[in-house]
Parts: sequence; structure tokens; C-alpha cells
Amino acid sequence: MADPKLGIQLIVFGGRQNEDLQGVMADVAEVGYDAAEIGVNFVDDLGAEKVQACIDATGLAVCGIHGGYANYTDEAWLGRAIDFCQAINCGYLICSGVSDRETLDGYLESARAFNEVGRRVTDAGLTFCYHNHAWEFESYDGQKGIHALATAIDPALVQLNIDVYWVTIGGESPTDFIACYADRAGYYHFKDGSQGPNFIELGQGDVDLPAAREAALKAGAEWIVCEQDRTTLDPKESAAVSLAYLREIGF
Repeated sequence: MADPKLGIQLIVFGGRQNEDLQGVMADVAEVGYDAAEIGVNFVDDLGAEKVQACIDATGLAVCGIHGGYANYTDEAWLGRAIDFCQAINCGYLICSGVSDRETLDGYLESARAFNEVGRRVTDAGLTFCYHNHAWEFESYDGQKGIHALATAIDPALVQLNIDVYWVTIGGESPTDFIACYADRAGYYHFKDGSQGPNFIELGQGDVDLPAAREAALKAGAEWIVCEQDRTTLDPKESAAVSLAYLREIGF
């Protein structure tokens, strides 16, 4: 198994990416990442041709696009997103959120929808992932939402984008969680911080990232993507600090 590639979610740039995608991607490429994860807004706001021009200008790939439940359950939009990803050679479409996070039925309804989305995405040669936060670890009738969802989705059609910070905040061990779902976990968000939530550069918070690294490698990780929702540093400096830590622990 090849070493996983390293990406970064552009959210850390605080919105600058929406106005200057090429400039942000150039900064990320200079820091040394392999790819950027971008928001689904670029599907319609910029389009594949202009995003590809940014890729060509910077040499930085796009590893995934990340959106919400409403995006992926819009059949017309999903078709455009698939075309977009195929055009720019982006392999992952990522969803956060379910139809109703207050009931177990909301998770089960969402699983049925995700299986249909996953079928379309898989047929197109791409991978569809569900991204966890901490709220999916709440229990409904004795069953945690995330585990109910994982049981109900077809692993051949829907994988997990495991966010190790939110697993920690949700009260479980990232190592155990990754091991449990190793057959459907190729794309990871490495995030650090503490309860709050408080986000900080990798290696400076409470998440056991070295142990998560070992589990992710054992599971055959393809992508390790740094995600930091906000930073007190200059975003490019923040990206560099986190990449240096990933290199320090052996990526």
C-alpha cells in the first residue's frame, strides 16, 4: 500500500479561497501539500474549467469537494457535481449532515438516500463519503446515530470521511473507531483542539494523532487531510505548522 497523500481543507483560509482560489492553492502548494479539499460552492460558482486552470497554474490537485445533505439529495446538482469532479480528476465527494439529527429515523432515512447517492457516484468511478461531527455520537433509543448510519449504509457505495477530532469530542477513541470501520475508511480529516470546540494546529491539542495515524495506515488510508475551521495565525503559516507536524509523526 502506497503512503497516503496529504491534503488540506481550505476552510482555514477564512473565505479567501472563494475570492482567490488560485492564490490560495499556490500558497498551499508552496507549503508542500499534495492537494486541497474545496467546498461544493465551486461546482456552480466557478466551474470545472476555471478550477482546472487553478490546478494547472499551481500544480496542486483537488482531492475532494465537501457539502451538505441538501446538496447531495438534489439530483440535478449531484449530476453537475459528478461532472465537475470527473473534469478536474477529483475522486471524492463528501457530505456532512443528515435529514434530521434529532431522531434515529433521520439517520435511517439519510442512509437510504446516501445509498442512492453512492450508487450514482460509484457508477461514475468516484467515491462518496459521509463526514462525521460530534453530534452523531448522541444516543437515540440506546443506539448512537453514527453507528446506526454506518450499519445502514452499503459500504460498497458509501465510505466514511473520518474526522478524528470530532470522534474524540464525541467520546470515542479514533483508533477504535477507525478499526471498526477500516473497510470503509480511506479518507480522513486530521484535526486537533479541545472541547469548546476549540481548533488549533495539529499536534497542539488533545487528539491522539500519532495513534490515529497508526490506525489509519493499518486501514489503508489514501488521503490524510488537515482540517482547521479557524486559526489565530496567518492561514498559510497555520497550514505549514500542521504539515510539519504530519511529517514529524511519519507521514
